[in-house]
Amino acid sequence: MTVQYTSPVAPPHRGRWLALAALLLAEAMNLLDATITQVASPAIRADLGVSDGQLQWVSAGYTLPFAVLLITGGRIGDILGRRRTFVLGTAAFVVCSALCAFAPGIGFLLAARAVQGASAALIIPQTFGLIRAMFDGPERAKALGTIGPVMALASVCGPVLGGVLTDADILGSGWRAVFLVNVPLGLLVLLATPLVLEDRSPTRPRLDVAGTALAAVATGLMIYPLVQGNDAGWAPWTWLCLLAGVALFAVFVRHQVGKARRGGSPLVEPGLFRDRVFPASLVSSLLFFAMMNGLMFVLVVFFQLGGRTGALGAGLGMLPWSVGLAIGSWCTGRYLVPRFGARVMRVAVLVIVAGLAGTAVLIDAPWPALMWPLLVSGTGLGMFTVPFFTNALSRVDHHETGSASGLLNAAQQFGATAGVAVLGAAFFHLGGVGGTRLALGISLGMLVLVLALTRPMLKGTFLS
Repeated sequence: MTVQYTSPVAPPHRGRWLALAALLLAEAMNLLDATITQVASPAIRADLGVSDGQLQWVSAGYTLPFAVLLITGGRIGDILGRRRTFVLGTAAFVVCSALCAFAPGIGFLLAARAVQGASAALIIPQTFGLIRAMFDGPERAKALGTIGPVMALASVCGPVLGGVLTDADILGSGWRAVFLVNVPLGLLVLLATPLVLEDRSPTRPRLDVAGTALAAVATGLMIYPLVQGNDAGWAPWTWLCLLAGVALFAVFVRHQVGKARRGGSPLVEPGLFRDRVFPASLVSSLLFFAMMNGLMFVLVVFFQLGGRTGALGAGLGMLPWSVGLAIGSWCTGRYLVPRFGARVMRVAVLVIVAGLAGTAVLIDAPWPALMWPLLVSGTGLGMFTVPFFTNALSRVDHHETGSASGLLNAAQQFGATAGVAVLGAAFFHLGGVGGTRLALGISLGMLVLVLALTRPMLKGTFLS
């Protein structure tokens, strides 16, 4: 089935909710893969005999191509069709997951991980556009509101699932099951894709090759030192890469503006910046996911220090966070957003602040006491993510969806990587309770900035 270009919204069809489940499963599958390998790293080291640097690239080799190609992946969906691009990306992801599971050595594993990350960059940006094509009105807000909680829960549950699969010792080497689990999940997604409506930009833009190259190199120059910075001791080359990335990004912006003025097809649609709603949402996405992912990393590491718990125990220690996410997202989508709109985001930030403040006070207390502020923090996260994505895309035109999705996901990925680097560096600087409290303090500062950005984010949107 194909959406008619006379309307950006497909007529209602019986399979739209099952199609949404398939899209959400693909989102969860990709985000799980970004975190699930962290717990399996010791088993990979023991089985393949890899160095510390090679082991780090088991995760970074996925993250880097994923982040670099997100904007391009969104644009390819505009050109080829979002369902077609989604199917191609999912099929490639499944094949690469199987190759990772049966990798005979570290070189093969790293190569398969890189292609797997590139495949994920084709999948993730298509979700927003496909949901907008299948849902309208209140149903669209409800459907888009499910993305945030699924993404957050997947990132939190990754370490738990990684610990369970690794300890199960499937296939004689537990780490291989961490990759193999993607195969049945991916096949389920592919079986459900006929229910997904095809959707593409009515203008059929051309791919901006020069803009794609500039965006990829600039993103790579900024992401790579963030991934390697801590291990490299933040050597001068890491700062030079960051500065070069910022400079090249400025060149990319100038190129996009010039191409738009000449009537070409820029990689990023200039209409996205016609007011402050989408730019403020981009910055908020970067800060919010930097806080969430960075703090999750710090807490998981803190739980394992000093023999307090193992990898699986650390993952299970984050369960109150996950339960709070589920409670907050369900209640917000069901009751709060329909009544109060995106203004719920402001209340959500205050709830997160209260939870993190309580976590800072009780961080050295026994786990039964710590679980309550973690539960409150997770509840606030769920309350925020439900209206955030709907509001961020509320003023995006149909032909801008690919660019908007790619940019929003790229900001999220860059924020997550930067958050792990910044909060991780703060934690390791002091270590233990002091380092954790320092990371929590920086997180609270990020949330203050997010709260300030909610005002331009809400201006003129249909949820305000």
